[in-house]
Amino acid sequence: MNAMHKRTGTLLLLFGLLTVILQGCYSFSGASIPEHLHTVAVPLFDDASQAGIAEFRERCTRRLVNKVEAQSDLSIEPDLSRANAVLKGVILSYADEPSQLGSSTERAVTNRVTIVLKAEFEDMVKHEQLFSQTFVGFADYQAGSYSAQQGAIDSAIDMAVDELFNRMISNW
Repeated sequence: MNAMHKRTGTLLLLFGLLTVILQGCYSFSGASIPEHLHTVAVPLFDDASQAGIAEFRERCTRRLVNKVEAQSDLSIEPDLSRANAVLKGVILSYADEPSQLGSSTERAVTNRVTIVLKAEFEDMVKHEQLFSQTFVGFADYQAGSYSAQQGAIDSAIDMAVDELFNRMISNW
């Protein structure tokens, strides 16, 4: 019994050390962001999609700002001239197209919403562009349901914004 307690104690100690080491290597709190970047400005996204949906700009911008505030050490700076970094976004395209047709009716059973964002992230301290990249989000929904369509739009925006945010904080 004593040997079993020693083995269990050793395993717990090794597990504890491993946990401490891994926490030092990676953190969800934005620890991978360079020390000189403390603030980021995120101006309202532009909309080049010609979708005619006015709230897209605000929805994309708000989702990114909320993610930065909740999941990084960066603070949002409303004044572009005072920010350490600036992220400018553009909604390049929006599509809502059939993704699955019914076997007998040739009518859409499900549709797919696809949103493409382009983001440019610039380090204003070092005066260099950190990245310029496109991000795609998509989601399927049952054709003919307005609420399902709105949910798919939200999911597609979330997917694209999640990819964008992950690129922001893992760029280093």
